Amino acid sequence: MAGTRVDVLGAGIVGLTVADELARRGHDVAVVDPRPAGGASYAAAGMLSPAAEVWHGEEEILRLGLASLELWPELAARLEVEVRRTGTLLVGYDAGDLQQVERQAALLHRHGHRVELLGRAGVRAAEPSLARVAGGALLPAEASVDPRAICDALLARVELRGERRPGAEVTVVATGTALPEPWSGLVTGVRGEILRLRSDDPPRRTVRGWVGGEAVYLVPRGDDRVVLGATSETHAAPPVLTAGGALRLLTAARALWPALDRAALVEGTARDRPATADGLPLVGPSGVEGVVLAAGHYRHGVLLAPLTAQLVADHLDTGRVDPVLDPRRTMEGAR
Repeated sequence: MAGTRVDVLGAGIVGLTVADELARRGHDVAVVDPRPAGGASYAAAGMLSPAAEVWHGEEEILRLGLASLELWPELAARLEVEVRRTGTLLVGYDAGDLQQVERQAALLHRHGHRVELLGRAGVRAAEPSLARVAGGALLPAEASVDPRAICDALLARVELRGERRPGAEVTVVATGTALPEPWSGLVTGVRGEILRLRSDDPPRRTVRGWVGGEAVYLVPRGDDRVVLGATSETHAAPPVLTAGGALRLLTAARALWPALDRAALVEGTARDRPATADGLPLVGPSGVEGVVLAAGHYRHGVLLAPLTAQLVADHLDTGRVDPVLDPRRTMEGAR
């Protein structure tokens, strides 16, 4: 019902996109966060890569990601922020790494997704800045955005507060790994470490590779900036950039991208990403009247933000819930 007074807890990319969509539909919305856009969204590389991210047992993420990818151009245009639709290049450094690429391609073929397998010459033609690798695959429909630019644009469109408003009729919880009780146990923090560089020879498109079994990605921003990442570690301590994590990233990236030697290392960041037990987000009724969850997006928060916003707004307007994402699946007897 339009005109509902809604507080959105959490000013990451998910919470902000939800708030923007609710406001567009006529709801009275405020976002509550003392550190807006300072969590996982601040560190995120911004890959819109549903095909590159999917793996066996995660096919629902492919479906959801493809649906959300279709929503990104309209959202970005509204925010006047660029979507780089240059595709994703998967590469395997040696024969063993190439098997990982081929397994990914085979999985996508089974789901009817377009994948172009490339030999060494094909990879070099697609991405001249890369070293000689065993082979790869091109996913031409994928894209990337700058999450910091997205969050800045959204923050300019929403009402931001440090505390909750009295009289809010609905609360949307989008607080990443810091879910309040009684939902705190539904997500686990998984640390990701990210490096940002400036280069005179950046890749043309997102490159996701394997080097001796080590995963790494390079995401160009469209100027001289490149985001480098792929570490993933479950832990109980606060997230910090570690020497070991940075070394793994730099070693793997250097094998694929020789220009790394000349690149300036300008920033290192670590943040926790909120993972659920089954790998799927929690979007919908919380089991508590008047509280809706938009949480547990793990490494898919940027990709799934516009779809999550639509689902939350649809739920408030019509009661609709995507059964795959319904948080009550985690709560015995809650349905």
